[in-house]
Amino acid sequence: MTGFLWPATRVAANLIVLGTGIVLALWALSKLRFVVVPTMASVLIATLLMPPTDFLRRRGMPSAFATGLVMVLSVLALAGVFALIGPPFIDQFDELQRSVDDGIDEVIGWLVNGPLHLQRSEIDDAIDRGVSTLGEQSGTIGQGLLTGASLLAEIVAGLLLLIVLVFFLVHDGRGMWDWAVSLAPERHREKMDGAGREVWTAISGYMRGVVLIAVVDAVLIGIALAVIGVPLVVPLMVVVFLGAFVPLIGAFVAGAIAALVALISEGAVAAALVVGAIFTIQQVEGDLLYPNIVGRVIRLHPVAILLALAAGTVIAGIVGALLAVPVTAGAWVAFDYWRNGASEGAAEGAAPAARASG
Repeated sequence: MTGFLWPATRVAANLIVLGTGIVLALWALSKLRFVVVPTMASVLIATLLMPPTDFLRRRGMPSAFATGLVMVLSVLALAGVFALIGPPFIDQFDELQRSVDDGIDEVIGWLVNGPLHLQRSEIDDAIDRGVSTLGEQSGTIGQGLLTGASLLAEIVAGLLLLIVLVFFLVHDGRGMWDWAVSLAPERHREKMDGAGREVWTAISGYMRGVVLIAVVDAVLIGIALAVIGVPLVVPLMVVVFLGAFVPLIGAFVAGAIAALVALISEGAVAAALVVGAIFTIQQVEGDLLYPNIVGRVIRLHPVAILLALAAGTVIAGIVGALLAVPVTAGAWVAFDYWRNGASEGAAEGAAPAARASG
């Protein structure tokens, strides 16, 4: 019995230590979010800007000039896209909001008058309790947040930090990483360098893959909505594109919004066709695009993704939800690389470990 309790005690102690470490890490991140969030975001952006910058470098352009040029062109490209789709989106946003509200009312009406025969007061009470709980939780989460001019100053400072970090990561990321590796004990430098390379490869592949999948989803769903005759195609395409950056939840929310708009504007048949089209496109994405484009570089269980999204949202709201999965994937890749490397060297460390335990 004693022989069983000892391993169980060790496992429990390890879980307590791990849980305490996670809680402390989340607390530290929440306190330093105006530094941590721009830093994480700069790494993700740098993975997208590095390939075109390397292309220019290989053709003889100075590194600093190539980095600045790519950053400026990227901003201009985003401005051009916004100028193209921004006005229609802004013009139709109010109509989109009204359509979603009307669609929700339609669903509530079905719940009241349909086969479930729910009471409207019960539904309203449940919604009010949910909104109240969300408000209370938001108040708890928002404790310590700055307000007014202080908050604006923090946001501006974060954006400036983001721009500076992106520039230096793209311009001299290799040198910065070599310096960081040189700070580690010499016996761990090779393993640390290898883990860093693996993390960069994984995050780069994830970012490029998600952007590609977001574009494909938005275009295909936009075509389907146009063929079915659903209005507000442009704002719905924007919602679908943004939803692709939040795994699992984003696609569901975007699809629900599109279906509600179709329901209120064109009726139940159009809503059913939209749901069918979205389901088909999501199946193609889930079975073909995501495994072959993103699944090769990150291997996270859906439960791990949901927990990461929840933690990221608590720490930094919407921005945290967008950053949660790539950061978690990078951390897992680093841990997996370090663990496998450690197993290779287990034989070498066996004798000293045995002597220490004896």
